[in-house]
Amino acid sequence: MNYRPSLPTVGNPRTWLVSRFRIAAEGIGDEVIDPPAPEETGAAQPDDSPPDERKGLRINVARWVAAATLAIVLSGAGYEGWLLFQHHQKGVASAQALDAAKKYILALTSVDTNAIDRNFAEVLDGSTGEFKDMYTKSSAQLRQTLIDNKAAAHGSVVDAAVQSATEDRVDVVLFVDQSVSNGAAPAPQVDRSRVKMTMEKVDGRWLASKVELP
Repeated sequence: MNYRPSLPTVGNPRTWLVSRFRIAAEGIGDEVIDPPAPEETGAAQPDDSPPDERKGLRINVARWVAAATLAIVLSGAGYEGWLLFQHHQKGVASAQALDAAKKYILALTSVDTNAIDRNFAEVLDGSTGEFKDMYTKSSAQLRQTLIDNKAAAHGSVVDAAVQSATEDRVDVVLFVDQSVSNGAAPAPQVDRSRVKMTMEKVDGRWLASKVELP
């Protein structure tokens, strides 16, 4: 039997295939040449994690997603609740300030010389800030003028509405009829005025800080 040396194999799979066919053609025994182990590469390896572990991971991810979604929903609901509360507070402030303004304009436009000190005390008690300072400075002269002319007046609110509002400041527009008489003209004359009044909340009370005749 003739001896023929086998051809060496190399690591390249294609070279190994060529050698394999050449050996077979040359009739070299039944020797089996194993292919070299494939070189390790960076390719992704199959997930060998146990099924229970993968299932647990999916459940945890789902829980985190659900928790994040719930947090977003709750934060949105909290913001909407805050807006509703703010709206409610403005509504309450508007109603209270409007009611106080209607009462205050009656004190401001009504005069009785027989009770003039009480009239002036009511006007000062219902005012604050700029308007209170102005009325205090002019009240002595105004008081004497009304007494000297035997003046009388009675006011009534025709209509009123809130122009703008915050929780502690409300602008109100009022339409007022004022019936006025004095010693020289005893027959009452009606004068209609449009009054803009700014009401501010001070120590729980709504007081007039500005009164204008636009």
